Parts: sequence; C-alpha cells; structure tokens
Amino acid sequence: MAVGLGGIIGWLVLGGLAGWIASMIKGKNAQMGIVANVVVGIVGALIGGFLLGLFMEGQAGLFISFITAIVGAVILLSIINMVRK
Repeated sequence: MAVGLGGIIGWLVLGGLAGWIASMIKGKNAQMGIVANVVVGIVGALIGGFLLGLFMEGQAGLFISFITAIVGAVILLSIINMVRK
C-alpha cells in the first residue's frame, strides 16, 4: 500500500502528539524535545499496534489507534527508565 505525503505527515503529527502525551504521563516532558516525542510516539505506536493485534482482529479506528500509540509510548518510556536505572 502506498502512503502519500499527507499520510506520512499525519503519522508524524499523531506520533508527536502521542509521544508528547506519554512523556507528560511519565513526567519526562521537560527532558524531551519534539524529535524525541515524535520518535517515542511512532515507536510506541508500533509497540501498541503489535499488542493490540494480539487481542483484536481487523483494523482499529483513528481514536483507538491514537490511544494505542499513547499506551505503547508509555510502555516504551517505562522500559527506557528501567534500563537506565
């Protein structure tokens, strides 16, 4: 499936928002910049999407995908905190 420029920009925006919200939940917002928020959000979306795929068949809507990205980003930040300690 081909993804256009609008799709990529959408992924970056939603990834950034998900990473930013996750960093606020974990109390790391002051330590992270916009690039780190986007990366954490996108990687978190991959983690969350994998976990959601274990429990759900088919495609999720935008809202569920966004919540899944936030949960995945929180999981990622938790793992990073455990490794750093």
